[in-house]
Amino acid sequence: MCYLKKGNFIMKKNDFFKGMYDDFFGIGKIEKENEKLRNDIKNLKGIDLEELEENIPSIEISQEEAEKVEIPTVDKDKFMEEVFKKIDELYIEEESKNTLKKIVEYIRKYNEKIEKQFISFNMNIYANNKETFEGVLRILNDSINFFEYLPKGDIGIISCYDIQNAEDIAKIYSSDNNIIAFNSFNGLYSKDLNDKAKIINKLEECISENENKYLTILYAQNKDELNDLFLSSDKIKGEFAEFNIIGRTPDVQEAYNEILEILNKNNTVTEDIQIKLLDYISNTLPKTESNYPDYRDSLVQKISFSKQVPDYEQNKTIDEIFEELDSLVGLQKVKKMLRELVDLISLKEKSKDILNIKSINLHMVFLGNPGTGKTTVARIVSKILYNLKYIKQDKLLEVTSKDLVAEYVGQTSIKTANVLQKALGGVLFIDEAYSLASGKGEGNSFNEEAVATLIQGMENNRDNLVVIFAGYTKEMQDFLNLNSGIVSRIGYTVEFEDYTVDELWQIFNQMMTKAGFVVSKEAEEKVKKIIEENKGTKNFGNARFVRNVYEKSIIKHASNTKDKKSKKALITIKAEDISVDNLC
Repeated sequence: MCYLKKGNFIMKKNDFFKGMYDDFFGIGKIEKENEKLRNDIKNLKGIDLEELEENIPSIEISQEEAEKVEIPTVDKDKFMEEVFKKIDELYIEEESKNTLKKIVEYIRKYNEKIEKQFISFNMNIYANNKETFEGVLRILNDSINFFEYLPKGDIGIISCYDIQNAEDIAKIYSSDNNIIAFNSFNGLYSKDLNDKAKIINKLEECISENENKYLTILYAQNKDELNDLFLSSDKIKGEFAEFNIIGRTPDVQEAYNEILEILNKNNTVTEDIQIKLLDYISNTLPKTESNYPDYRDSLVQKISFSKQVPDYEQNKTIDEIFEELDSLVGLQKVKKMLRELVDLISLKEKSKDILNIKSINLHMVFLGNPGTGKTTVARIVSKILYNLKYIKQDKLLEVTSKDLVAEYVGQTSIKTANVLQKALGGVLFIDEAYSLASGKGEGNSFNEEAVATLIQGMENNRDNLVVIFAGYTKEMQDFLNLNSGIVSRIGYTVEFEDYTVDELWQIFNQMMTKAGFVVSKEAEEKVKKIIEENKGTKNFGNARFVRNVYEKSIIKHASNTKDKKSKKALITIKAEDISVDNLC
């Protein structure tokens, strides 16, 4: 628990809101009492008020105090109304809006001497876009300057990449700003541990010594980014624990209203555009990987320029998705498993008021050699789960261990957490996941840290994330044997068998046919022979190997037909076109 102490007065920081105001602005009751007091004084009998006033001793005040002009109540009320409107327009959680309003209200009451205790409202802001971050900063800066809560000043936004040593922190806290906002905390992880400790210690010192001059704000996309950095700093963790502003993504209706309002300012928006705009946002906003301001601005620009709503990829029906799955060569066991999964999810949904079917664990492990269709099937799984409304977005985020493990101590959990954050609402596909097992028990704490963060993320977001671990069968078994925490959270293990010679030929022929070529019988026999000769070799790539043969054969065919013009010669792949040069 964080406490504030001034002299003999102690209060809990998280109790400062209690009993703050009787009406919305908390001023009405005070004004009524003052008016009553003035009337009572006027009605006093036997007292010469003019004589009394002459006998009141004069009070000397400083020039600084003399220059202060009391802000009329009506101006204060107008300012509060405007600020509260701006807060309501921010895309932050409702609790964060209430916190921000109460902070501004407290600042006003302190100005009016209703509240006596100065509180340093140092805070964390968590949001995935700078627009929300800067909006909160402007509201705080305007309120602080208007009510003279701190010495008047501007906003200083400091990237941690620009901080080289502790002396830089001291310079920051000698500026003319009254709000100091730090971001890009990854910039501190590349520092030497000793230098990083000195910077954090100096930050603690400057915050303590300047609480009546500066409001300090830490801005990050998620809590892990700050928790790991300030793990050893009880001062900073405690100081910033009570005030957290958390951003959110607007829902479809909010985004539609805002984008339509922007378009209407400069354009005449037809009824057709209004209808199509809502349809477009409904289908694309939940899937976008852009932050909302970028999504909004890009869409406004496109519509303003073309005077029409862009096209988008329509969501496929479950039948269309399985038609795509069935078009894949082989994978009979995988197709059967996915059909059974869809049947189970459908039964659970249809019978939710009748049957008590436990929650379905959809985290998966895909086992198989390279080129056996694991990534392709993962994309189809994402489409299926989105169609069945089991995930919020038709989104598959593909990563490897390199995207999860960092180079510096303490940074891996942040890197992994950021990946998990990006994947929320969809499917996270971790290819070559067995790489996270390398070095286990040999002091490789980075891999262990990544796995621990993944397990925590799977547990905390079980209703908002599906994770698929993929890799070679043997290596993945070793990985799973070393990580019982992951095994206990896996609902499906899917094995992808190697393709047969005939199946690999079908894949090759599909590629050629799709490109418009016709493969001669002699070329077919040559392709099958090449596959048979290479199939048993180490690191054989299955469909990847076939794609290499396909691409090299197209190049060879282009050379063989450079002097030919007949359509038949140009579209026919012959045996001499089939190339195996430099195949790996």
